[in-house]
Amino acid sequence: MKNIVIAGLVSMAISLPSLTSAQSKSDDKKAAITNLIHNQSYVFTAQSSIPAGPSPDRQLNGQYDLTVTKDSVISYLPYFGRAYTAPMDPSKGGIQFTSTKFDYKVTEKKKGGWTIVIKPKDTQEASQLILNVSSAGYSSLQVIGNNRQPITFNGVVDERKSKK
Repeated sequence: MKNIVIAGLVSMAISLPSLTSAQSKSDDKKAAITNLIHNQSYVFTAQSSIPAGPSPDRQLNGQYDLTVTKDSVISYLPYFGRAYTAPMDPSKGGIQFTSTKFDYKVTEKKKGGWTIVIKPKDTQEASQLILNVSSAGYSSLQVIGNNRQPITFNGVVDERKSKK
């Protein structure tokens, strides 16, 4: 019986530092995400898309993203769903635009995380982008277009990589 108690105490002593280490990593990640969002310097990388209507969900290959900086929003996202008008240039499929005139509003959620509403004013591709971000960086992006059904993307928010 004495050996069982000693073994239990030893295992608790060994696992305690790993628990505090995991907590500090979580706190570090939350602080990093907070900094990225409030500095308007991040990239949302889409991992899956959820079109409106009967279209099936699609897994994406990680090359589609939405880049946000203080002076621009750059979208390179696919589109699956019903478009009410055809594009003038068929090579410009998806949701591709660069906006330099936009409203940016961050609202902190009660249970952690943020809701970010971006309203581009100089593009016809999207009238509103709603990004819900958890404190761990997992996020969903809803794109509401002018001439299309809305589409939702699931993915992650991370820091922007500098181009070499």
